[in-house]
Amino acid sequence: MSRTYLDYNATAPLRPEAREALLAALDIGNPSSVHEEGRKARALVEASRADVAALVGAPAETVIFTSGGTEACNLALGLRQAAAGEIKRLLVSAIEHSAVLAAAKESGLPVEEVPVSKDGVLDLGALDAALTNETPALVCVMLANNETGVIQPIAEIAAKTRAHGSLLFCDGVQAAGKMPINMFALGVDALSLSGHKIGAPMGIGALVTRPAVVVPPQLIGGGQELGRRAGSENISGIAAFAAAARAAMRDLEGFAELAVLRDEMETALQAVQPQVEVFGKGAPRLANTSCFALGGLNAETLVMAMDLAGISVSAGSACSSGKVSRSHVLAAMQSEPHIRKGVLRVSLGWQSQASDTQKLVDEWSKLAGQALAAE
Repeated sequence: MSRTYLDYNATAPLRPEAREALLAALDIGNPSSVHEEGRKARALVEASRADVAALVGAPAETVIFTSGGTEACNLALGLRQAAAGEIKRLLVSAIEHSAVLAAAKESGLPVEEVPVSKDGVLDLGALDAALTNETPALVCVMLANNETGVIQPIAEIAAKTRAHGSLLFCDGVQAAGKMPINMFALGVDALSLSGHKIGAPMGIGALVTRPAVVVPPQLIGGGQELGRRAGSENISGIAAFAAAARAAMRDLEGFAELAVLRDEMETALQAVQPQVEVFGKGAPRLANTSCFALGGLNAETLVMAMDLAGISVSAGSACSSGKVSRSHVLAAMQSEPHIRKGVLRVSLGWQSQASDTQKLVDEWSKLAGQALAAE
C-alpha cells in the first residue's frame, strides 16, 4: 500500500538537497581546529549560518546553532536583560508549544498567561493590561501555531512590548519556510528555528537574536558559537539545515499555493458533514495547515484508522511521546470539549498533491459515517 503523508508540521520528509549536503559534510573536520580540514569545516559552518540567517532576514552573526527547536526555545527563555532593566517575569501566550510552556514553568520567574480569541489570535487588550506593570518582561508569542496554523500579529505585539521596555521571544519553528519572515521588520528580539520542519534532518535548530541581545549560555565547556552554546558543532546537520533553508526560500511561492488544496479539502469535508468545525478558519493561517473536528468522533480511533488506511495525520502536536493527548491550544480557543475529542490536524508540504487530500476526504468521510451510524 502506498502511503499518504499529511503530517508535515510534525516533521517534513528529508529534502534531496539536505540529504546531499549532509552526506558531503560527514567527511569534514572539526571547525575548531586550525589546520586545513578545520578551516574547511569552519568555512562550511559560517556559509551555512548565512543561509539560515537569510531564511528569516537576519545577519549571519545572530544565528546560534542548537540541537533543535526545543533547545532554542529553552535558550531564549534564559534572556534576562531588557531595555528597562532585568527581566523578572514571563508573559506567555496560552497556545505556546510545550517546549516554551514547560521551560517557562522551570524558569524560576513568575509566569503570566495571555489568553487568545476563539480564532486563536492573541488578545492584544490582555497583553496591554499585562504590560502596564512596569516590571520588565520576556513576552513569548509564537509566529504560527503548530496545531491550527494561526498566524499571530507579531509586529503589533512587538511594538507594544518594545514600548514597555520588555523583550519579545517568538517561536518561529512552524512558520519558517512556510511564509516570508524578516525578524527585524517584525521587531522580535529572538526567534527559534528547527531544521526538520523544513526538510533537514532532526537534531539541528537555531536561535536567531537581535545583535544587541545577550544570550546567557546553557551549555558551557567550550568557546563554540561565540561562547553562546558549547560543544562541537553538528556540521552535517548544519550543512543540511542550510540546504533545506535555501530550498524552502526558493519554494515559498509554491508553498503559498497549498492553501488552495487545504481550502478545497475543508470545503469537501464540510459538504459531507456540515457540522465539521475548522479551528482558526477566521484568522490568517499557514497555507498548509488544517485543524478540524466533528462531535461524536474520537481522535485516537481516527488517527489509528487513518494509519491503517495508509494516511499519516495527527491529532495535534506531535511532541507527546507518541501519545494522543487533549489539546491545550483548542481549550484556550474555547472550543467545546466534545468537539475537540475528534480533532485531526492535516499539514501539507512540498510533496503534497490533490490526490493526497482527496484520499483524506474519502477515508475520513467513510470513518465518520461509520462512527456516527454506530452511536
